Amino acid sequence: MTRAHNFNAGPAALPEEVLKQAGEEMLDFNGTGMSVMELSHRSKEYEEVHNEAKAGIKELLQVPDTHDVLFLQGGASLQFPMIPMNFLPDGEKANYILTGSWSEKALKEAKLIGETKIGASSAEHNHTYIPDIHSMDVDPTDTYVHITSNNTIFGTQWHTLPDWNPPLIADMSSDILSRPVPVDQFSLIYAGAQKNLGPSGVTIVIIEKEMMEKIPNSIPTFLRYDTHADKNSLYHTPPTFGIYMLNHVLNWIRNRGGAEGMQERNNEKASLLYDTIDHSGGFYKGHAEKDSRSNMNITFNLPSEELNKTFLEKAKEAGFVGLNGHRSVGGCRASLYNAVSLESCEALRTFMLDFHKNHG
Repeated sequence: MTRAHNFNAGPAALPEEVLKQAGEEMLDFNGTGMSVMELSHRSKEYEEVHNEAKAGIKELLQVPDTHDVLFLQGGASLQFPMIPMNFLPDGEKANYILTGSWSEKALKEAKLIGETKIGASSAEHNHTYIPDIHSMDVDPTDTYVHITSNNTIFGTQWHTLPDWNPPLIADMSSDILSRPVPVDQFSLIYAGAQKNLGPSGVTIVIIEKEMMEKIPNSIPTFLRYDTHADKNSLYHTPPTFGIYMLNHVLNWIRNRGGAEGMQERNNEKASLLYDTIDHSGGFYKGHAEKDSRSNMNITFNLPSEELNKTFLEKAKEAGFVGLNGHRSVGGCRASLYNAVSLESCEALRTFMLDFHKNHG
């Protein structure tokens, strides 16, 4: 069997050796005679997996003792309303920095719950850049400031993460553990696992313990962060197989140098494709401004819609999957999450060079 060159935006590529290990353990996990999917979430065998995954997140992201790690469900989309429900009381204002579709969706949900403001936005230029940190309207009286660290659709990424006085909250769904992050600067980080950390179904939340002391008693039990913190994310049945896979991926990351190793690997992969775009004489045109380019999602167009279509058709025939751009940007998008191999990126670079030669 030939594995596809998987550039899907999410759910995305998983490490091949992790998939093989999961396959070997599918019918008998650790001598239980059962798949991990069949184990009780209260069993000792599953609890070891659960706690190891939690410890792995803490280790690899250097999470300080001031913060807790939660495994939730509902993806980033459930976090959009859950955050203001827990932390946006009447009479206070939450600040949203808009750099793409997901930050706009987060703001839309927050507006249903409380008062908000927009501290900065790149919408007027179709989100081709990350606004300058020093020009943003951030005030110490803001209840919290929300950012999206990487923008999958537009291919932009925050290369300098802010250290502000108001509590800082970040959606890191598409670049979590792709690089080191100063977790202590954030009151809450959340991320769906399905791009860099595992299959869909698990949402990682890293939350400052003091932050949870602010949660009002009026919030429904299941939608309170402290409910899940108090029960070690076992208040109800967690996505056990997703957490099991997450744990394997964390071990895979650890064995490749951790967050620093992933950053080096991802820089190398992204450089291959950005260099191809930059040296194409305008045949390939990137969507994002150079100083805001994402290492996770490389967005680009060809000179015409007809060439975009031909490129994508030929790429699919050659074994490349997931290169279609989002309708907001059009064209093409190559998502280079942690598990995407250097070999796949080299193959795509060769394909792009050959396509340019034949159609330029």
